[in-house]
Amino acid sequence: MNAPNFLTLMRIALAPVFMVVFLIDNYYTRMVALGLFIIAALTDLADGYYARKLGAITGFGKFMDPLADKILVSSALISFVALGYASPLPVMLIIGREFSVTGLRLLAAYKGVLIPPTLMAKTKTFLQMTSIGAVMGYICLMSTLAHFQHPARELLRFDYLFYFNMLLWVTAGVTVWTGVDYVVKYFHMIKSVLK
Repeated sequence: MNAPNFLTLMRIALAPVFMVVFLIDNYYTRMVALGLFIIAALTDLADGYYARKLGAITGFGKFMDPLADKILVSSALISFVALGYASPLPVMLIIGREFSVTGLRLLAAYKGVLIPPTLMAKTKTFLQMTSIGAVMGYICLMSTLAHFQHPARELLRFDYLFYFNMLLWVTAGVTVWTGVDYVVKYFHMIKSVLK
């Protein structure tokens, strides 16, 4: 167990804690949840940095690091649905694609093939983080304004479900497209493994 792998496991452990705390409709818990999410996101940057710097890149880390990211993203998206800030369908498409590609990466690893992230996949990650940041930022802002009974809370009310869903549908479209791209590129490998 090296430091980068420990940080990866820490991110996995933080995801359900973040989700439980975030679902509690309270200013303090929402701030704690936001802090936990930021810490978890920072461990993602840190584990990759230390893995490269220390030469501690392992098979465990190559598989678990992206899986930890998917668990963290999924916990945030499921929370948004539970709180009524997002519709289930785009969230299901995003999560379904994420874990499907994880399965594809497992198949590739079994065949000794490394699947590198494409430019489109990096764009997908950026869109997911932007969507999560926008929704979580709005929820935390509204919780803060409600806690301090600030009049700006009424001014900031809008049809958030419509706009957040638009953002999530765009994200889901790009996410699913990258999944299809991976399947097309590695179709022969998948076919050979499933024989």
